Amino acid sequence: MSGRYSMKFLIGVLLTASAGFTSRLIAQELQTNPAIQENVVTDDAGNCQASTSGSPQVSADPQGPSPSKTTSDSSAAQDRTVSKIDSPQPKISPDDHSEQQTKRILWIIPNYRSVSADTHLPPLSSKEKFWLATQDSFDYSNFIYQGMLAGVAMAGKSEPSFGQGASGYGNYFAHTFADGTIENYMVEAVVPTLTKEDPRYYTLGHGGFFKRTGYAMSRLLITRKDSGDRTFNLSEVIGAGAASGISNTYYSADTNVWVKTYQRWLNQLVQDAASNIAKEFWPDINRALFRNKF
Repeated sequence: MSGRYSMKFLIGVLLTASAGFTSRLIAQELQTNPAIQENVVTDDAGNCQASTSGSPQVSADPQGPSPSKTTSDSSAAQDRTVSKIDSPQPKISPDDHSEQQTKRILWIIPNYRSVSADTHLPPLSSKEKFWLATQDSFDYSNFIYQGMLAGVAMAGKSEPSFGQGASGYGNYFAHTFADGTIENYMVEAVVPTLTKEDPRYYTLGHGGFFKRTGYAMSRLLITRKDSGDRTFNLSEVIGAGAASGISNTYYSADTNVWVKTYQRWLNQLVQDAASNIAKEFWPDINRALFRNKF
């Protein structure tokens, strides 16, 4: 009998020591890996019980979880999984913003006046209109653009009195830059402020080539008011004509002044028409050829 009690006592001591050792191991693991704390539960006696990640926690109820509760939990988990699979996921396409206008075309031509397709913007204040004209006139890209126009004019000898060579090119550049700057301020700032018109170009962005080309050219005669209504483009027609008249003050009067005035006026309108066409199709060209690198 004494041997039997001694054996029972020894087994009890071993079980107690084993339980204490296991509890200390779990406590150390909790300290080193806090994420496991979410999968650890305690029983009524305060002992720790670890459950594996992703498995349901074991209830302390001696009768165990009811079958209906287990079935309900499994159904809810399955419904959540199916809901995540069936729910439409947002499609992220690299072309989501491919139709946006950029500040410059090919890093050279100023493009500050362009508004991307299907974009609604608040009206510009008078100060903002003058700032828009300033950006278009004195941006570094405009110096390059006007330099290109001056080179074309010198090659065509449009003003023989300017001569050729470096000196001649300087004359062409100075006059071309003055023409463009005055026209920018008249078309984008002065006249739009007086007539309450919006000097920006609103891209159509959809339709066939001829439709969009016709739309771009028609913006020479049609524009928006600050209120958003359509109106005759007084800013373009009168502004470009006034700029051509002002230029007579620094051009030579050795030829028919009126002829030169009309020529410069028509030249400005043609440039603006070509500019509108370039602005209209630039987002498509940028996407198709350059993958929106500009």
